[in-house]
Amino acid sequence: MIEVTLETLQMSLVSPHRIVVLREVDVERYLPIWIGPCEAEAIANRLNNIEIPRPQTHDLLVNVLDVLDADLLYIYINALTDNTFFARLVLDVNANRIEVDCRPSDAIAIAVRLDVPIYVAEEVMDEAGVFPERDISSQGQDDKDLSVFRDFLSTLDDTAPSNKDS
Repeated sequence: MIEVTLETLQMSLVSPHRIVVLREVDVERYLPIWIGPCEAEAIANRLNNIEIPRPQTHDLLVNVLDVLDADLLYIYINALTDNTFFARLVLDVNANRIEVDCRPSDAIAIAVRLDVPIYVAEEVMDEAGVFPERDISSQGQDDKDLSVFRDFLSTLDDTAPSNKDS
């Protein structure tokens, strides 16, 4: 298992496409995953500390886990089949480890609410992970960091997502 962090959430203003980009801890390798607009909004709301007056779906699941005294240990993006990502919620329920199948976007939306680690299977990172192209020009650190995403986003086909989590 490879630990990753949520690097960025990209939203297009002219199309419904949303991409969550995960970054491998201590390595400059990224995992882009196409997600739905509702899940993107749920992630963005939490990252931006936007309070919603009533619980949304991901908040509801967090509340259910709390009432059932279940702890989310981590989420695990465990497979990529036919360009579709798969994930698992890894729970501790009464000292028993339970795994629940889910979409990565839902898992990430829950993980950011509970501040738990995100892991990706090595095979998934090997297949879908992206290393940024090295820029030989001299740039400031901030420009270099942003160029990684500009380079990555310029390679995307805006009409047909190839990696999705539905």
